[in-house]
Amino acid sequence: MNTTTIETGNRDEAVKVRLTLKECLIGEPQFYKRVAMVVLPMIVQNTLSNIVGLLDNIMVGQVGTLSMSAVAIVNQILFIFYLCIWGSLAGAGIFSTQFFGKGDYEGVRYAIRFKLITALTILSMALLVLYFNSQRLVGLYISSDTPPADAATTLSYGISYMNIMLIGLIPFSLTQVYASAMRESGKTILPMLAGMTAMLVNFVFNALLIFGLFGFPKLGVLGAAVATVISRFVEFSIVVTGAHKKNTKYSFFKGLYKNFRIPTHLIWPIMSRSLPLLCNEFLWSLGQAFLLQAYSVRGIAVIAAMNISGTISQIFNEVFLSIGNSAGIIVGQELGADRLVSARRTAWRMAALSFLSTIIMGGLLAICSPIIPQFYNIEPDIRQLASRYILVVAFVMPIHSFAHVSYFTLRSGGKTLVTFLFDSCFTWAVSVPAAYILSRYTNIYVVNVFMTVCLLDLIKCTIGFILVKSGVWVRNIVKAA
Repeated sequence: MNTTTIETGNRDEAVKVRLTLKECLIGEPQFYKRVAMVVLPMIVQNTLSNIVGLLDNIMVGQVGTLSMSAVAIVNQILFIFYLCIWGSLAGAGIFSTQFFGKGDYEGVRYAIRFKLITALTILSMALLVLYFNSQRLVGLYISSDTPPADAATTLSYGISYMNIMLIGLIPFSLTQVYASAMRESGKTILPMLAGMTAMLVNFVFNALLIFGLFGFPKLGVLGAAVATVISRFVEFSIVVTGAHKKNTKYSFFKGLYKNFRIPTHLIWPIMSRSLPLLCNEFLWSLGQAFLLQAYSVRGIAVIAAMNISGTISQIFNEVFLSIGNSAGIIVGQELGADRLVSARRTAWRMAALSFLSTIIMGGLLAICSPIIPQFYNIEPDIRQLASRYILVVAFVMPIHSFAHVSYFTLRSGGKTLVTFLFDSCFTWAVSVPAAYILSRYTNIYVVNVFMTVCLLDLIKCTIGFILVKSGVWVRNIVKAA
């Protein structure tokens, strides 16, 4: 029988436990019940969000290729901000998760306060940078060989769309502070319901404002931005009300603003883990923006096709993305409770579950690849290009899933410098140079360039496997806090 040796990771007590391979990869029913309680609300919320996003994308696509390309460009730029917020909250989230596993609610409140300060700081900086540089940023994605009239129209759409979307960054940032704390406690229902309500509001107002239905003004692309901003304020209202109402099950929010302080002995430990994660998410998202810019030199049609591919693929990717996120939560709680052997076993089980999910979802995505692009009001060659991009995403989904779950496993133990090297440094050292060189200095078909860059993540998976197996991340960082 195959066996494996896992260590507790405790420096003071180097305990080794021999387990069968089956025990490492397949859990008991109680394990899957616990995973389902955390991951299913995430999958439901995010999948519905992505479906609504797809419908929104199709609505914008009815306005035309240029408007859809403008929206895709702005969303890629804003994606950098979104990941900076998520990354900045993640360092405190590691402590929040482990404090919750320890049963220390005051510690959870300290972590949430740190999140609030961080989110508001980043929000203020981002609003200034994006507002005063919108024209320059959008212009980076418009290829020099684009007809002048098309370039001017795309730029105009993009700037107007961004200026409205900036308003929505305010409720988005504060919502993430609250919702992330709820998810880290394992209580994910309220964020899910708030997100679902926001999606419905977004979808309805998209239809009303893009096409001018029932007497509403016909705003086109700008209507999509207004609808998004409205939905984000709705989501924020629901989450905050649920967190602070009487008899709330989120008792760690009680007294959050009373005696608002963070113990000095916690500030540096949290910050030392937050800064690498913030830098990682910023550089990784900037890398993704640069990748799109690299592909965009092949023409405006590439942006439109990749936008369609990314929107539909996100729906099918959501299962493994949610499993990866929940791995960070569940493994982190095990570490905080000082169940170090269980944490390692859980990490491998989550990896196996994530990989298995991609076999199913990747197959379904491949089946859908020729169908979804037909719903867009675009040229036939862009539909064909989008279908090919979708097939590539379906093929590489297992690779991306293992890299994703490895990242969150390493992060759960506070190894944020390691995750920085593993994630964003790999993107800039390998993926970005490859995309830049292949797109500009070769005549390789653009879809094959995209596939080559994706397959390079096999290197990342190998590194992730070695790091997870080594157990360098197996640490209880709140034991003495």
